[in-house]
Amino acid sequence: MNVIFMGTPDFAVASLQKLIDAGHTIQAVFTQPDKPKGRGYKLQPPPVKQLALQHNLPVYQPLTLKDDEQINFIRELHPDVIVVVAYGRILPKAVLEIPPYGCINVHGSLLPKYRGAAPIQWSVLNGDPVAGVTTMYMAEGLDTGDMILKSETPIGENETSAELFDRLTEIGADLLLTTLEQIEGGTAPRIPQDDSQSCYAPMLSREMSLLDFAQPAQLVHNKIRGLSDWPAAYTMLNGKKLKIYHSAIVKGKNGKPGELLDAKRCIIACGEDAVELLEVQPEGSKRMDGRSFLNGKKLAKGECLG
Repeated sequence: MNVIFMGTPDFAVASLQKLIDAGHTIQAVFTQPDKPKGRGYKLQPPPVKQLALQHNLPVYQPLTLKDDEQINFIRELHPDVIVVVAYGRILPKAVLEIPPYGCINVHGSLLPKYRGAAPIQWSVLNGDPVAGVTTMYMAEGLDTGDMILKSETPIGENETSAELFDRLTEIGADLLLTTLEQIEGGTAPRIPQDDSQSCYAPMLSREMSLLDFAQPAQLVHNKIRGLSDWPAAYTMLNGKKLKIYHSAIVKGKNGKPGELLDAKRCIIACGEDAVELLEVQPEGSKRMDGRSFLNGKKLAKGECLG
């Protein structure tokens, strides 16, 4: 099939690679403009652009798709389908109507649940037992188009959103290939979404990162997993931030919320049960495991975080 691919972050890379490997003709790759990163604020290309250039694919980085020039350019390519994976821009109706097979989106949730920018993270933050990917025909609304296929996977007890993200990236890429095969073969279903079952998954922010150990351990653990590895959950110790990237629930351990319950393992009391901090990053230092952190800080049992 003749494909225009639109995507930007790591989540979209596997889908583009699978399209290339499957022999689809990638007519153009649309991605977000390069952004300054690092200490020198040098412009860095998004991951999709890096992959596209490796395969000598034409790359376009318009600020908008709403002007006539961009719409006419896409129309002149005569794509069979436009594939959109975490592109980060709204496609106007004029673009949605161009390809005969439609604009197909790969979305990181089991729609209609979790429409929006951060579905994977919110599935972990909310303690869901399963997550997944949905392919759909794009419509003008936010993730409201008719569904095509879904692929579901359990979420591990201690799995972080970053780890789940990596798994769903591959699941989504495989589901995309199956979806295109069914669309081309005329066997793809078209299932309307039940809007009453949907909820919004907004972008994450640093303001939501502070932990409250007065909450039950399960909620604290979910927050640590869901915000790993950006923006990263944190607590305070002696006036400095302590970021937390991995944790585990410890049943039957209780104490004052925030209290260190073990001198050798970084077990912290919560409102109900406790959490063990398995990987942390003290302010101004590098990541380390919880035991190394305790050894370095020489914290005593009974001291409190937060």
